[in-house]
Amino acid sequence: KFDAYQIAKYDRAKSVRLRDVLFLSHAEPKDEEQASLWKTLVDNTLTAPDTWEVELSAGKDKRETFERLMREGRMGYLAVLRNLRNMVQAKVDDALIRETLLTRKGAHRVLPFRYVAAARAVPQLEPVLDRALCGAIEDMAPLGGRTAILVDVSGSMEVALSSRSDLRRIDAAATLASVVGGHLRVFTFSDRLVEVPPRRGMAGVDAILRSQPHSSTYLGQAVTALNGIEHDRLIVVTDEQSHDAVPRPVAERAYLINVASAKNGVGYGKPWVHLDG
Repeated sequence: KFDAYQIAKYDRAKSVRLRDVLFLSHAEPKDEEQASLWKTLVDNTLTAPDTWEVELSAGKDKRETFERLMREGRMGYLAVLRNLRNMVQAKVDDALIRETLLTRKGAHRVLPFRYVAAARAVPQLEPVLDRALCGAIEDMAPLGGRTAILVDVSGSMEVALSSRSDLRRIDAAATLASVVGGHLRVFTFSDRLVEVPPRRGMAGVDAILRSQPHSSTYLGQAVTALNGIEHDRLIVVTDEQSHDAVPRPVAERAYLINVASAKNGVGYGKPWVHLDG
């Protein structure tokens, strides 16, 4: 499925390269154009991709490079989000940045928490980033039935998503809870259960983060309380730790989204559906 740009960008000089994958999979080209492209991959004669990394490595001007790539639609949406601070510092045209963010070309491949990370890096662009995030939310089909979302805001959720991440587990969890559509109620849990307004986008993230002190992890207590509230679907977003036993949920469908990278969690068993990592 890769075009010439993608092959050139991701063919990195490592122990296993894309040409090795091509040989191992015995792929057959769909037409002469693809056969010709693959031959350049095999022969190591690929043309350098027109990316901001290549241009800046060659010593090109930052402002001119970012503006040209955005105007030509050659800069991926994730690359735009992750380079907003560099663009502002390089005095890239503000109107062009805002237009690119709102056009959202390629945004369907970007995880929601990336908008939050971008807003943290460049606070003055949060309003336009919020509009872009809400636009992405509107593109998603709402969930049917009544949904209860339970977000872990305990102290362990303050840990970074990874050693190189600029966001915490709690940021990712709050963002996930703020992009769900449909008839829903949103709760947080730590020492106690707190209901928050089911707001969308950045407002929803802030409501969750500020809902209560980030302390202990009483997931069992929270699920017990929610079992007394009518809902068809329960979604828990957590790092899968708990100070108390977790009862069986009464919801017809119960999902547990683990935003941590630990191999083993609490291990709830049925009827939970795990979405890990």
